[in-house]
Amino acid sequence: MRYFVVLGEELHFRRAAERLFISTPTLSQQIKVLEREMGGPLLSREPRVELTAAGEVLFRTGKEALRAVDAAVRETRRASAAGAPVLRFGLLNGVPPWLPSRIEELLPPGTRMVLTGGTTADQVRLLDDDEVDLALVRAPVALPSRFAQHPVAHDELGVLLSAAHPLAECDEIEPADLTDQELVMFARESAAGLHDELLRALRDRGAHVRLSDSAMGHAQMVAMLPLRPDVIGLSTSRPADRPGLAWRPLCGGPLVVTYAAIWRVPVRNPAVRTLVSVLLGDTPWQPPVP
Repeated sequence: MRYFVVLGEELHFRRAAERLFISTPTLSQQIKVLEREMGGPLLSREPRVELTAAGEVLFRTGKEALRAVDAAVRETRRASAAGAPVLRFGLLNGVPPWLPSRIEELLPPGTRMVLTGGTTADQVRLLDDDEVDLALVRAPVALPSRFAQHPVAHDELGVLLSAAHPLAECDEIEPADLTDQELVMFARESAAGLHDELLRALRDRGAHVRLSDSAMGHAQMVAMLPLRPDVIGLSTSRPADRPGLAWRPLCGGPLVVTYAAIWRVPVRNPAVRTLVSVLLGDTPWQPPVP
């Protein structure tokens, strides 16, 4: 319903998808599902997007329903927060395991943490929809002016590849040796700023890779690479001991990923206020020494 209402406001699939932090094909698919549930077309797509008579009804009543739902959620959360402090935390997919624990350690005593997972784009949307109070994202990320952000940690990336890949024989990989290699990455829409930054950093080092037509998350990449000795990925060293895989550092130093905490301003949640006061006075955290 929310997807349809935003599309009804924009009357343009790409603009609506950007507002929702999803891909245009995903939005189109969800609208088709909604049309099947409603029993008929809700909009015409050619030559431009226009609402049908049925779509006008759903758009008007849907906006009213969403306002009522949002109000109910806000009231319920306020009532819950009155009983005990709660931090609704946006847990970024693939974040270093020690980082959420570090944040939890800084919460006021008795605060309960409620986790919602997702990509960087998911976390920005969740924060904008008031579904989380604080979230982690991978920087750089474009944010509305009503958001604040602060770096909290760094990760170092090298090259992850099949143990059968010829470059797996190297102790370190020269960036130029990656030229023309097929690089599989996460979908750009999930973290556009980081996606573009990593490709730029590789080019600046002389690694003119070929971006794969396939896009996948880290877990899927780790499962795929042992079967594809003609493809490479970027990763921390955490999966280096997986069977069939090899991880190699880049000559000249690693690629660096920055994790940032994001929150809405002004800050209303006391737990977020406590965390922000610590974050703004601290330097980015380092992983604990094993």
